[in-house]
Amino acid sequence: MLEEYGHWDPGHFVTHAKTVAESLPIRVRQFFRRIQTDETDVAVLSGLPLSNDLEPTPTGWDMAQKNGVGHREEIVLMLCSAVLGEPFAWGNQQSGRIMHDVCPAPGKERSETSGSSTAPLSLHTEDAFHHCRCDHVALYCLRNQDRIGTTVVRADRLDLPERLSGILSEKRFHHRPDQSHVGPHGHSSGAAEVDAILFGPPEARYLRIDFDDTCAADEDDHAATEAIAELYRYACTAQEKVVLEPGDAIFLDNYRVVHGRDPFQPRYDGTDRWLKRVNLIRDLRRVFMATETRSRIVV
Repeated sequence: MLEEYGHWDPGHFVTHAKTVAESLPIRVRQFFRRIQTDETDVAVLSGLPLSNDLEPTPTGWDMAQKNGVGHREEIVLMLCSAVLGEPFAWGNQQSGRIMHDVCPAPGKERSETSGSSTAPLSLHTEDAFHHCRCDHVALYCLRNQDRIGTTVVRADRLDLPERLSGILSEKRFHHRPDQSHVGPHGHSSGAAEVDAILFGPPEARYLRIDFDDTCAADEDDHAATEAIAELYRYACTAQEKVVLEPGDAIFLDNYRVVHGRDPFQPRYDGTDRWLKRVNLIRDLRRVFMATETRSRIVV
């Protein structure tokens, strides 16, 4: 494949990924079609190939970019993901890279970013603040010898009382950008939105929240503030843990699931947990409308 398309560059190859992905085994393609059709909230594909000479876990995404590590694994994730949706990126996340590295970074241990470690990554909808948030998050495990859990809560497992569902379905909540979208001067890609937390079909609700960055739109709206706290209690009760093994890729429906990560102590010795990540959107025109160009990078 690289002989045809040249040096591996996810930003360049992404436009060809869907075509190349047609050569994947039919069972793999059918797996992703079922995810789309059934709106499967959490799906794991196991046994994907890993390099025998996989590089040490980088100390942060910037070192991964500098050293160009995990290219074979990026190709695998790109091809699988392209069957499910269109990869896109954010200009102020990992320098606008299409393919992200999720690994601990010195100085980011307690941040709200993919470089965190000793602090838990709180339950959240990916990029909850933006109308162009992804439909699916894809995570491919390269290394996880400490068996650190990815936490998930499925919307269908939240047995919410009617009163609480009613409040959460009203446009009373401010979805603010998280730390990964806020630059050194406090600017973010896109204005925070006021919207509901629950929406969509009554028989299969969608969910939009970042428990670190969603608040009541009106600070005097105590009922909305308490509704978030009550929802968090229900989410903790319904929380599941998925421990990814090397060669596992998990695909999370960003409308049907909130996710996070257990805390861990990084060693920075090349053996820490390491994932590749890509955001997927079903309709690429949503990105084009947000960027007002044919760019896949939302700024």
